[in-house]
Amino acid sequence: MKAIRVNQPGGRDNLLIENIDIPSPKSNEVLIKIIAAGINFIDVYQREGIYPAPMPHTVGSEASGIVEAIGADVKNVSIGDKVAYAMVLGSYAEYAIVPKDKIVLVPETIDLKIAAAIMLQGLTVEYLTSDCFKIEKDMNVFIHAAAGGVGLLLTQVAKLMGAKVFGTTSTEDKAELAYKAGADHIIQYTKNNFLTETNKIIGVSQMHVVYDSVGETTINDSLKLLKARGSLIAFGQSGGPAPKIEPLDLKKQGSIFFTRPSLVDYIQNISELENRANRLFSWISDKKVNVRIDRQLELEEAQEGHRLLESRATAGKLILVNK
Repeated sequence: MKAIRVNQPGGRDNLLIENIDIPSPKSNEVLIKIIAAGINFIDVYQREGIYPAPMPHTVGSEASGIVEAIGADVKNVSIGDKVAYAMVLGSYAEYAIVPKDKIVLVPETIDLKIAAAIMLQGLTVEYLTSDCFKIEKDMNVFIHAAAGGVGLLLTQVAKLMGAKVFGTTSTEDKAELAYKAGADHIIQYTKNNFLTETNKIIGVSQMHVVYDSVGETTINDSLKLLKARGSLIAFGQSGGPAPKIEPLDLKKQGSIFFTRPSLVDYIQNISELENRANRLFSWISDKKVNVRIDRQLELEEAQEGHRLLESRATAGKLILVNK
């Protein structure tokens, strides 16, 4: 089978197409014929060595497909089932082995390409808006990169919960996408300072929560947006590692809650996975949340996918599809 492999940390040129054997599932594993795989920043971080990953490895940690074979102890899926998963290395390939407790069944109402696009980012949005911070009606919510893959979903879910949504994008076209997703106010950070502009619109320190996936260039001003006892949720670093925030800075802003969450800590067992996935799938099936696939590329175009993602030229999700 074809797979995109990384043999040592480095740039996009290290994404190599290799032919490897189709693996066989162990007793608690499932072999999946991959239909589509999501491209995510964690793939970039692992490729570069910023996040630890075994070397060599097949890239990618999110996909959808059809169950091809199952181990003797697998009871939750059957051969031929439509399934999806996240947080397991090896999705940039024609086949992948996945532990049985990492897989969810995909409803017939949801296309497998949509399922591949939604698992990692969609599950992230679900826990970010429920357990990490529970958004409630009439809250003020600020979302950086509001037209990105997570940003567009986060905007829709925040509006679904009755919040007023502020956010940033880099261009007018991306701002328009964020507005279509339900945003109330979008600031183009390439033209204006988001803190200054937000203060003009709503006043100083009026946000209940700030979702910051950028990091280095935004985190300090994100803190200044918050009300007393507000929450700063730093869930990514697309702009580089965030500078340190001192505990005293949190006190000065008004006893702020600050967290750097990870999806793996919010899905610790199959029950949590299924509950979050079912809620996510219901939003999509009921047309309460729309999933925007920016573009789909073939497996062999993985380098181009990483280039597009790193350039922040996308609005929505990038996926790799098998022919």
